[in-house]
Amino acid sequence: MAERPVKIAAGNVDVFYGDKHAINQLSISIPDRAVSAFIGPSGCGKSTFLRSLNRMNDTIPSCRVTGSIVIDGENIYDSKLDVVQLRARVGMVFQKPNPFPKAIYENVAYGPRIHGMARSKAELDVIVENSLRKAGLWEEVKDRLTHSGTSLSGGQQQRLCIARAIAVNPEVILMDEPCSALDPIATARIEELIDELRQNYCIVIVTHSMQQAARVSQLTAFFHLGTLVEYGDTDEMFTAPQEKRTQDYITGRFG
Repeated sequence: MAERPVKIAAGNVDVFYGDKHAINQLSISIPDRAVSAFIGPSGCGKSTFLRSLNRMNDTIPSCRVTGSIVIDGENIYDSKLDVVQLRARVGMVFQKPNPFPKAIYENVAYGPRIHGMARSKAELDVIVENSLRKAGLWEEVKDRLTHSGTSLSGGQQQRLCIARAIAVNPEVILMDEPCSALDPIATARIEELIDELRQNYCIVIVTHSMQQAARVSQLTAFFHLGTLVEYGDTDEMFTAPQEKRTQDYITGRFG
């Protein structure tokens, strides 16, 4: 773990929804260019914490976050921080594919266009093609870029959403159970893609599947009842966990 520089450092993070204490004093250092998987039973706080990494929780009026979350030395909860810029740097891929009801091309071009990343149509074309290539979708859609993104299969739609996220040059990609709505073949394709993308991005994935965590991640964090129980090397976590609660969850004694 030591050889990878830290990308995200969270210190004593608490998250509240009204009176509900969803995350309790969570501290974690997440390295760059690696996949960190968050596992744990439903309602344990893994998605809540994931959403706090790009301030998606801001959209929930009752939500309050305390503590510090620092990305590359910058506290993302600083009141002066531009949240729109933050969400370009920290992309998000959701559980259910959610392409815009627009052309495939426009789905990918939307972010670069609003962020002023292309000076011409030709530059935008290059960004769109490169993003679709990185998402492993270019060969399948290059002849139908004007077709609606919603006309694609579920697995293709999810890859389109990944292309849309990487089109704005993010540094971090958050994935909230990105394969839970997909069939096994589409899931395998997304997992291969995650493995390719980790060469260039810090990736954090929430998954309900321990098998998926074991396949795609280098590091795994186990959450239980709003606390981070254990975080470390994935292979070690699954073969020799430090904590009894982790052991019980992995061996199916609870969950």
